Amino acid sequence: MSEPLKIAYSPCPNDTFVFDAWAHGRVPGAPALDVTFADIDITNGMAERGEFDVLKVSYAVLPWVLEEYVLLPCGGALGRGCGPLVLTTGGGSAADLAGKTVAVPSERSTAYLLFRLWAATEVPSGVGEVVVLPFHEIMPAVRDGKVDAGLVIHEARFTYQDYGLTCLADMGEHWESTTGLPIPLGAIIAKRSLGAARLRELAEAARTSVRMAWDDPLASRPYVLEHAQEMDPAVADQHIGLYVNEFTAGLGEAGYAAVRGLLTRAAAEGLVPPLGRDALAFP
Repeated sequence: MSEPLKIAYSPCPNDTFVFDAWAHGRVPGAPALDVTFADIDITNGMAERGEFDVLKVSYAVLPWVLEEYVLLPCGGALGRGCGPLVLTTGGGSAADLAGKTVAVPSERSTAYLLFRLWAATEVPSGVGEVVVLPFHEIMPAVRDGKVDAGLVIHEARFTYQDYGLTCLADMGEHWESTTGLPIPLGAIIAKRSLGAARLRELAEAARTSVRMAWDDPLASRPYVLEHAQEMDPAVADQHIGLYVNEFTAGLGEAGYAAVRGLLTRAAAEGLVPPLGRDALAFP
């Protein structure tokens, strides 16, 4: 028996839902997994250091890691109506962010990249200080006046009003309206050194795992709620419904166009290194 593959993904409901069957040995023929849970800012750093065989990362980090890792064509988070939000306590307009302090979940996150592309046109004089906080600390920080605004992801879309916050702008809405493309958020990557045959095996395992979760949603529920950080089960269901979709089973033409579109546009603005011609190709 070969050693289990070292994998890291978040404890968020979409990831635990997707990987439940695989992580628990229910995907026939799939390699065993040694799972580590970590927030996206941590896994982005792991990828840049070449740690772990398989990782869930931000699409925004791909230009820095694709020499060592390959993008799997399934298992990630990409969709419509699911983009990051900019929250404040008092509403206002984009121009009000000029010179203000904004909390973000990671400087290499797709959320922050989408925010920078939005701010370049909507806040031309620039925001002030950007501070990185774990995503679950951002809304309390905005509510308590520790920062002027927060860029939030995940289930915050469903809960920000509980903190007395208002949505200043929807980064996904801006992206979709200006490009017509779905929103690329989180990617699954695996080390190229595993070899083409093994990588295809991993992609098939991820695809089968998500389909098994769709076929029997109750099977994954204990795993999802165990790691959902006391999240309301109804919110966890909304989270899964939004972030696990047809693009999770396969990026397809529209998914790949969205990823390349985001990273090409960001490279043109000098925000990320340019992608090589075949950087997103899967063996």
